[in-house]
Amino acid sequence: MAAAVRAGCAHKGFISVTRRGSHSSTALKPQYDAIVIGAGRNHLLHVLGGAAVSEEIIPGFHFSRASYLLSLLRPHIYQDLELKKHGLKVYIRDPYSFTPMLEDGVRGRPPRSLTLGADLEKTQQEIGKFSEKDAKVYPDFLSYLERLACAIHPLLDAPPVDIPGLTQGSLRKKITALGSLKPLVKSGLKLGKNIPDFYELVTAPAIKVLNRWFESEPLRATLATDSVIGANTSPNNPGSGYVLLHHVMGELEKEKGAWGYVEGGMGGVSQSIARSARSLGADIFTNRDVKQVLIGQDGSAKGIILTDGTEVHSKVVLSNATPYITFKQLTPKDALPEAFITAVDQIDYTSPVTKINVAVDKLPNFLAAPNSADGKPGPHHQCSIHLNCESMEVLEEAYREGQQGRPSSRPMIEMTIPSVLDPTLAPPGCHVVSLFIQFTPYLLEGRRAWTDEDRERFADTVFDWVEHYAPGFKNSIVGKDILTPPDLERVFGLTGGNIFHGSMSLDQLYLARPLPSVADYRSPVKGLYLCGSGSHPGGGVMGAAGWNSALKVLADFKRL
Repeated sequence: MAAAVRAGCAHKGFISVTRRGSHSSTALKPQYDAIVIGAGRNHLLHVLGGAAVSEEIIPGFHFSRASYLLSLLRPHIYQDLELKKHGLKVYIRDPYSFTPMLEDGVRGRPPRSLTLGADLEKTQQEIGKFSEKDAKVYPDFLSYLERLACAIHPLLDAPPVDIPGLTQGSLRKKITALGSLKPLVKSGLKLGKNIPDFYELVTAPAIKVLNRWFESEPLRATLATDSVIGANTSPNNPGSGYVLLHHVMGELEKEKGAWGYVEGGMGGVSQSIARSARSLGADIFTNRDVKQVLIGQDGSAKGIILTDGTEVHSKVVLSNATPYITFKQLTPKDALPEAFITAVDQIDYTSPVTKINVAVDKLPNFLAAPNSADGKPGPHHQCSIHLNCESMEVLEEAYREGQQGRPSSRPMIEMTIPSVLDPTLAPPGCHVVSLFIQFTPYLLEGRRAWTDEDRERFADTVFDWVEHYAPGFKNSIVGKDILTPPDLERVFGLTGGNIFHGSMSLDQLYLARPLPSVADYRSPVKGLYLCGSGSHPGGGVMGAAGWNSALKVLADFKRL
């Protein structure tokens, strides 16, 4: 949810890329080398990531309204665009995971909790409170995941195998297409004898893998949250293991698997990208609504048409919107084959996510880790705080309720308090709290739209559960912002409210993302490309992988 972080309402605002050596302009030109249809609601910070926005939705409090953590932005893009030079500052979290229990303390002591961090010895001591066996094998589990994640990095940094090129056309084209096999071969060689482990992890239920490694419920449930976060699935469902792997693929400051808070909120990522883009000669415009892609007489993309009728021409157009918005709303219907439009309609955008942003006037005080007398944040406050995650059964029951069209009565909650590390987000003594919650359906009971009363009722349920773990939380609330799946769709252009621009299920990955016919970013329209999370390698607006394709374009212009 990561941080998530990807394109939002991408038809409102765009980036125009000019040749290297030109100077960024405040005036709209009639011709550009490339246009990237970017995100947002007429605001600069939405340009490259509609969900990566810093907003003062409550006076004095600055929120990352949808995205909240950074990790999946590929390191070479981070470096090539010199994002640190352009102002990107990230606070690495250590420890990074805190799971408090709901139980009576023993002999007057607080309830137990599980804290995971980079200090392996401390982490093993934490796990040992629940299982000495699990503490002993935990380092091996981390090595297991790292081996698999590192082995498939070559697949993340290259288009999928060019199947049409290998099977159709001239011999010359087939030979050229052989180059697309290199990343796959490289990953295969890196996996080596671990190929069976990789196959099992990406196809099996996450619970099957976790049960083989661990016996303690709090550890298994905490790890299982990464297998369902943002996804309408259960740890008991096949394919959930891949979502678990996907969320350990990231890297920050050369620390593999790390997730961090961006100073000033996730909008800081968008700002640094914008500064980098301008330094490379890009023009960035907001308050310019894109009506549709301009199609020439030869059937290829020639630019875009704004809602005011202005035509802006370019050699290529890249859409950072969801595939549904790109092909059903921005591309003229007669430019696409009917069979392709039918296939686009079948893409799964089901979302189980509700995001609630909360402003509080004091630091949450957890029964399992009481605040110090001086009121300063403890190490656990900087973590992803997992509530209602003590056991796999609790997660499974929350999933079942969501599948029945009801918001979970005991939802899975991932709570973060970024202001603990970044004081720029809230007034002194106050904090911003992000609640990433599952499972909530797009339609209630399968047919009814959310009302304001429904939103408030569900928010009260969530706050009641937080109160169980941290008494006094409800009284500390000074403002809130509730985003159900339909709200995420309406505000950020996330079709179905899906943070990944399409489910990260096995039938919508790699060669089939978003569809087998457009897995290489090209669309049926010559010159029109996809570059958001809906294309390979996927990601999530709460993370950052979805920017990678679009940023490769800017990096390529830098090298011209």
